[in-house]
Amino acid sequence: MAEQKIHIIMPVKDSIETTEKAISAIVASGYTVRVYDDFSSAETAARLDAMHKEMGIEVIHLSEQIDSPSPNYRWVLQDAQRRALKDQASLLIIESDVIVGKDTIKRMTQAVEYEVGMVGAVTHDVEGQVNFPYLYAKNMTEDGECKKHLSFCCTLLTNRLLQAYDFEQLNPQKDWHDVDISHMSRKLGFVNVLQVTNPVLHLPHSSRPWKQLKYTNPTAYYLAKMAIVFDWI
Repeated sequence: MAEQKIHIIMPVKDSIETTEKAISAIVASGYTVRVYDDFSSAETAARLDAMHKEMGIEVIHLSEQIDSPSPNYRWVLQDAQRRALKDQASLLIIESDVIVGKDTIKRMTQAVEYEVGMVGAVTHDVEGQVNFPYLYAKNMTEDGECKKHLSFCCTLLTNRLLQAYDFEQLNPQKDWHDVDISHMSRKLGFVNVLQVTNPVLHLPHSSRPWKQLKYTNPTAYYLAKMAIVFDWI
């Protein structure tokens, strides 16, 4: 299948060291990226602006667009969808703690067939082992249809899916939307594909200390995540 036209986006909330590695890997593979700076520190914002000048990446500082506190994933997805549809492109989300390989993006776009709604790349740790959030796929040996939800660590949303599902419908009470979009893709009749032969490196995220739990204690991680959502802590 021919390579698809894509827009690549990366939501960023500090963690500048992993963010720089993630952005550099995308640029090194021959692509550019639009970074959504979700109210990061002044230091992070300045470094992103410097990378814009050095590498030609696009940077959108949400502090100049909206006044709602982070996380603002819903706003980012809606803005990215509008831009992709205007350009007749698919949308590739790469999170700031994910390092792509030289051919990762090309292989993801080449996996798009007519019936495909989403393509996800499985995540590995530094030792090459499948890690969170794809532990359910650790025994998979071939790329194929995924009936569980795809994480947005490194996931392509096809233009046909973007045309079929308006992100204005995303629940404003939620901060994360990978589960809902994955389920909606399948509900609309699309096939979601997980590429286990095209892994990406998923580094421990340092933007918030509690995020480290997702690599060692997923249950505690989700409890901490819910505490943030419901303002328990």
